[in-house]
Amino acid sequence: MAKYDMPDRARMLARAIASDLMLYNEERLTKAIQNDAVFEDLAEEIEEGRTLFKSRVTDEIYELNLYDCAIVDVMIKSKGHVKSKIW
Repeated sequence: MAKYDMPDRARMLARAIASDLMLYNEERLTKAIQNDAVFEDLAEEIEEGRTLFKSRVTDEIYELNLYDCAIVDVMIKSKGHVKSKIW
C-alpha cells in the first residue's frame, strides 16, 4: 500500500482517525474533558490511532505532527461546550 506523501491527504486521514476516536468514545471523551484528563483517559485509543496514522504516511509527513493537531482540532475543540477547567 502506498503511503500518503502529501500534507493535505495526510491531514484528512488524521482528521478521519480523530473523528472516529471521538465517535466511538463520545461519553469517555466528555468525562475526560470535564476532568482535564483527555490524554490520560484515552491514551490507548490515541496511541492506536497514532500507530495507524504513522503506518499510512511517509516519515516526512509524520514529522509534521498532523495527527496531534487533528486530535486537538477534532476531538477537543469540538467539545468546547463541555464545562471544564481546561477553559
